[in-house]
Amino acid sequence: MPERPALEALGVSRRYGERLALHRVDLVVQGGQLHGLLGPNGAGKTTLLRILLGLVRSDAGTVRLLDRPLQPGHGLPDGIAGFVETSGFYPYLSGRDNLQLLQRLDVQPARPRDHVEDMLGQVGLAAQADDPVADYSAGMRQRLGLAAALLRGPRLLLLDEPTSSLDPAGARDVRALLRELAARGTTIVLSSHDMTEVEELCSTLTILHHGRVAFSGAATELRRLSPDNLHALRSSDDAAALGVASGHPGITIARSPDGHGFDVCADLAALDAYIVALGASGIAVRSLERRSRSLESLFLRLTAQASGDDSGSDREGGDSRMVW
Repeated sequence: MPERPALEALGVSRRYGERLALHRVDLVVQGGQLHGLLGPNGAGKTTLLRILLGLVRSDAGTVRLLDRPLQPGHGLPDGIAGFVETSGFYPYLSGRDNLQLLQRLDVQPARPRDHVEDMLGQVGLAAQADDPVADYSAGMRQRLGLAAALLRGPRLLLLDEPTSSLDPAGARDVRALLRELAARGTTIVLSSHDMTEVEELCSTLTILHHGRVAFSGAATELRRLSPDNLHALRSSDDAAALGVASGHPGITIARSPDGHGFDVCADLAALDAYIVALGASGIAVRSLERRSRSLESLFLRLTAQASGDDSGSDREGGDSRMVW
């Protein structure tokens, strides 16, 4: 008999007033997978993680974690941990004291006396363990949140942008730790805005757009679906170039990851027509080059971001919480 998934969410929907945050979302993750949860701001990623962690009730659908039904209001089953947004700690206590307090409150079997020290070491906070959390940087709080989640030795770990506040070296260390945990059999679901990070870490992923699943499956399958024609374009007037694109069918355009110019997905005929239109509008094309296929280009294609505006927010209400 095949083994049940470590996480199985089926038909999950959630509405906030008139706004539909999630609509019939399915998320199935097998044991030991490192699964990426992607989507533009406002796509529903944080709402979905809140539901999976029991912080928010869904309006419809079912959730099973480690083959046990999720019952909001009754706490998470053993073996599950994670955090949403910024983890909350007592600022006047040290990092060590916060973790020791959480360990004493946990109903799971007792851990070794040095368990807290091991967790602090794993996330690179051993040297700052006695400092009050009020003195921690955002990146250090993020590390402490990960240490708190790892206290339980979880078999299923749900993380909301675990490297978002870290410097490059810290992000590299956390990614290495997540790979190690997955290699030891921990199932990990992480949301991220960093496409390179997800491409590097995750073998499977789900892309949300406007609260719906745009893609779910293996990263290799997504790459197979990639557009053949992705070009990096730089112009003399980016705002005007966006306006011209809106009037041309067959063009998908979004701001480049580095903030300079655009990524343009189009077949050659549509691209030729667009370039001619830019010239006719008095917009100079300063560079146009073919880009290799990437997870980011596929993400842009699936979510069809016509404006590249990333000013919205995926924080769909509720408190910032770290959950055991």
